[in-house]
Amino acid sequence: MTHPPRSSTAPPPAGPGLPAAPGIPAQPGRPAPLGSPAPPARTAFAEGVDRLRAAATTEPGRLRIIGAVLALLVVAFGASAAWQADARSAAADDVLHRSQPLSSGAADIYRSLADANTAASSGFLAGGQETAASRTRYETDISTAASGLVTAAANAEPGSASEATIARLNRLLPEYKGLVERARTYNRQGYPVGGAYLRYANEKMQKEMLPAAEDLYTTENGRLDADYGDATPYPWVAIGLGVLALAGLGWAQHRTYRRTNRVLNHGLVAASTATAVALLWLVVGHAVARSELNGSYDHGIRSLTVLHDARIASLKARGNENLSLVSRGAETVTVDGKQYDTYYYDFDKDMAVLGKGLTEAAQLADDQGGSAPVKSAESNMAVWKQRHTAARTEDENGNYQQALDKVIGAKGATGECFDGVDGSLARAIDHEQSEFQRAAQDGRDALAGLPAGAAVLAVLGAAGALAGVGRRLSEYR
Repeated sequence: MTHPPRSSTAPPPAGPGLPAAPGIPAQPGRPAPLGSPAPPARTAFAEGVDRLRAAATTEPGRLRIIGAVLALLVVAFGASAAWQADARSAAADDVLHRSQPLSSGAADIYRSLADANTAASSGFLAGGQETAASRTRYETDISTAASGLVTAAANAEPGSASEATIARLNRLLPEYKGLVERARTYNRQGYPVGGAYLRYANEKMQKEMLPAAEDLYTTENGRLDADYGDATPYPWVAIGLGVLALAGLGWAQHRTYRRTNRVLNHGLVAASTATAVALLWLVVGHAVARSELNGSYDHGIRSLTVLHDARIASLKARGNENLSLVSRGAETVTVDGKQYDTYYYDFDKDMAVLGKGLTEAAQLADDQGGSAPVKSAESNMAVWKQRHTAARTEDENGNYQQALDKVIGAKGATGECFDGVDGSLARAIDHEQSEFQRAAQDGRDALAGLPAGAAVLAVLGAAGALAGVGRRLSEYR
């Protein structure tokens, strides 16, 4: 019997091409050397992206993503619509109840100061025979200006230019009134120095107070323009999000139809309806508000600005006409080498401004209620010019008393024409003010309820989108 030879040598190791010996488990790899960097830990965001990618590979996962995106779009649309509508509604309310009344109040301050100056010069010319009506008019104008300054101060922003202007006018007003009272006192006593005091009061009014009042008026008009600028633009961000939300809802319904052959998904239809209603309300509401507010500016604010300027020009013209008789040629100005009486020269400039303003106001008037007072003012202005020419001729010929009678006389004087112009312009201003208020009120009302309505419809739309997608998800359970 033959036996295999015994050997003490070990079998050769397994080479690259030879299999490992059976029964011997695979040996673990060599451990990483000490000091080598550990593999980076995965962030929560990366894990979330992986889960989202994995969910997107299944239809239920895709439906959940679609539902979340649709709800987010609808809610974003509703939030932006509510925010922009509320901002424009607040700006429209400021136009109606804040900036325009303050602008009109600043114009009244200017007019009251100019009219007080005119009444003071008229009373001075009357001397000891000053009427109670003339004195009352002066006092009423001063009180109106002071009251207007109190209102303007209450609405001025602390530290603003308006606050500084109002403080300056509050300081100048008692100074002016004191000069007028001194002029009256000396005039009653027959002292010529009374005329010097009145001219000094007029200079303070013309060079300090009226320019300050004009600055206040300009500032308030700027605030009014800014409020119009905030109230009239279309809410393009909200409109864009609304169109995007509707497009997303339409795509989701089309996708559902292609996969299920079901024409309608009740939840998505409800979401689309709520979104469409909110978008239509937003567009139509802003279109109406924009149209009415622009109308209130074109047919109200522009006319009011022109009429206020014309009325102020008439007041300044009347004041210069009176002061030309007070000074009796003591104040002169040289223009192109020719000498003129200062107040007569300024009167001619003011009347030119008045005529230009009345022409523009007639063009802006869009109904009989606005055009009739302007035509009446033009007629009175024409007669005023004729009577003033006659009075100036008497004055230049040395007939002072005849000139005075033609300016402040009881009948046929230029004062009647001035009162006719001033009264007609006051009626035109009242008419345009009512036109502005009607249009601005309609513009603000067009946005009423829109912020809250858009928010409610957006919530309903988002709920409908989630319900519609949830109905599809239930089919996979």
